[in-house]
Amino acid sequence: MLITISRQFGAGGSVVARQVAEALGWRVVDNELVEQVAARAGLPPERVAEREERVSTFVERLARTLAAASPEVFPPPHSAGAVLDVPEADLVRITETVVAEIAAQGKVVLVGRAAPAVLSREADALHVKLVAPRAFRIRVAASRLGCAADKAASVLDNTDKMRARYLREYYRRDWDDPVNYHITINTGVLGFEGATELIVARARGLRWVVV
Repeated sequence: MLITISRQFGAGGSVVARQVAEALGWRVVDNELVEQVAARAGLPPERVAEREERVSTFVERLARTLAAASPEVFPPPHSAGAVLDVPEADLVRITETVVAEIAAQGKVVLVGRAAPAVLSREADALHVKLVAPRAFRIRVAASRLGCAADKAASVLDNTDKMRARYLREYYRRDWDDPVNYHITINTGVLGFEGATELIVARARGLRWVVV
């Protein structure tokens, strides 16, 4: 039994995931997954984040994607950084292995990391996508990052672009296709609490939780 939370930046993925996990009494895995991937690759999380746009290899794109998925954990890159001495296939395998291991433990709410694609064959899984109007997400992002609206908008656009590209390039999936998820929720309309209630209600409807 597991729930994956995919999200547009600023749609409240981390908040809703924590609330759902708390309501169900499950474990939530969000930013720690980035740390696990970095550790298995023999890299400190900071190096995973220190990539420049000038590098276009898969390894660099994956590193930027991981960092963009958790900007509250990793600061924007300021150094040139060195190319990671990790083969492309190894980083893909490590990420997928960590996701699969976490899912195998059951009763977990997993945020991001292309989990719906990696775990597409899992029977006892509920894949959720959180979306919200752009203006709403910019306000949330600006508050969360402590920056001006224009800066938040830039981070939002770049992050969503990288998430969509990651899923398209490595899993041949359209990030915006609702068919890839069991439930799509507009948190700009229902709020984070409303989204939490819907997800928890579905988990209980599947008899994953004793009411």
